[in-house]
Amino acid sequence: MSVDTAVAHDVAEHTAGEKQAWTGAKSPFKSSYGKLMMWYFLLSDSFTFAGFLIAYGTLRFSMKAWPVPDFVFSLFPFTGDAKMPLVFVSFMTFVLLFSSFTMIRAVQEGHRENRSGVVKWMIITVIGGAMFLGCQAWEWSTLIVKEHMSVTTNPFGTHLVDGVYLDDEHGHAYAAGAERETFEEGSSYLLHKHEGEWTQRSYEVTSGIDEGQIAKQEFGPKAFGALFFFITGFHGFHVLSGVLFLIIIAINVASGLYVKRKNGYEMVEKMGLYWHFVDLVWIFVFLVFYLL
Repeated sequence: MSVDTAVAHDVAEHTAGEKQAWTGAKSPFKSSYGKLMMWYFLLSDSFTFAGFLIAYGTLRFSMKAWPVPDFVFSLFPFTGDAKMPLVFVSFMTFVLLFSSFTMIRAVQEGHRENRSGVVKWMIITVIGGAMFLGCQAWEWSTLIVKEHMSVTTNPFGTHLVDGVYLDDEHGHAYAAGAERETFEEGSSYLLHKHEGEWTQRSYEVTSGIDEGQIAKQEFGPKAFGALFFFITGFHGFHVLSGVLFLIIIAINVASGLYVKRKNGYEMVEKMGLYWHFVDLVWIFVFLVFYLL
């Protein structure tokens, strides 16, 4: 065997050994780079939401005067002042979860390379996301305009003792001999603005250590309004971003941009991961804000 032949043989063996040892070109977990990066993003985003919700839960259980969700979120559009605790937010949740189902159908049609099916189900998903944002806008406007809640003012709260009101809901003293409204510890109250001025009701404690003491209702914890608008707004921003991306991707699908790739419309699948994450986060927001 000549020297050149021997060298060529050694090089061939070395190259074959390298090919057997090198696995860097393989996709981890049989996922593409794009889907893996999406999972990394969703994992980091979940830590952010977890921090916000843990902070809210910590404050909520450290204050006795925290507002009761059944009392705060009890209005429904076009029903006046009728009390329907948590019905509207339950409708919002159903709309968002249904949009998650339609997103699943869009991904399924993508795996079948059915362009028209993908576009149809993505449009329905966009409608569901837009409906959720519209519901959230109504909820915010009701709390801000009608109930006068803000990031610094919280008119909602709960009583810490039993008592009897000394004036009516407009802040006027009861007439002599008139039956006065009573309340129990833990019952909710709401302060209103009347002609630009806050209406605060005075009351007399009828049980507890300071029985007989005359006092006035105080605003609820400021943290409630600040955390509510910040956390639900942060989630709403995710939904809005998702709706915009859904529209862009649906347009690309309809234009045939992804047809040549023949990868089961992977871009739609990556968008589906994001949309399911947004829906899952809302379940935890719903649990913490509206049920605890």
